Amino acid sequence: MKNAGEQTGRKVSFDPVDQIMDVMSQAFDPAYGEAWNRRQISDALLLPNCHYLLLDEHGEEAPPGSRAAGFVLSRQAADEEELLLIAVCPRFRRKGVASALLEQLVGDLRRRGISRLFLEMREGNPAENLYRKFGFDAVGRRPSYYNRGEIKGIDAITFALVV
Repeated sequence: MKNAGEQTGRKVSFDPVDQIMDVMSQAFDPAYGEAWNRRQISDALLLPNCHYLLLDEHGEEAPPGSRAAGFVLSRQAADEEELLLIAVCPRFRRKGVASALLEQLVGDLRRRGISRLFLEMREGNPAENLYRKFGFDAVGRRPSYYNRGEIKGIDAITFALVV
């Protein structure tokens, strides 16, 4: 996992922003209004507590400037981490990219001494199967949380994983 906000005194390269935006534009259905805009991604990558990972279609780290197949973006608070976004381009789904993203994220969290990983998703999101496979448990619900885009009144479910 990379921590864009703590690069060695250099200005952060926004190449990862292009890679993340490319994946997000393909992966998120605009009807739900879940995708972040370029400014939100850029601002997040400037924070020292935010981490990201970009993988290619083989589950390997995507080189700078290349087309990524998927990404994960997370934020640390004390000894906990929040998975902010995870996405895989539709043509690379069901090929292990999302599993590789989560495996590498969890490995990084263990190395950093993180105790729990949280995420929030809309009810009915097919990614729930992947999260449960990794051992995430539902720990909360926000009724009618998703009221963006064309969708109204969908609950948000909070999941947690003990790392």
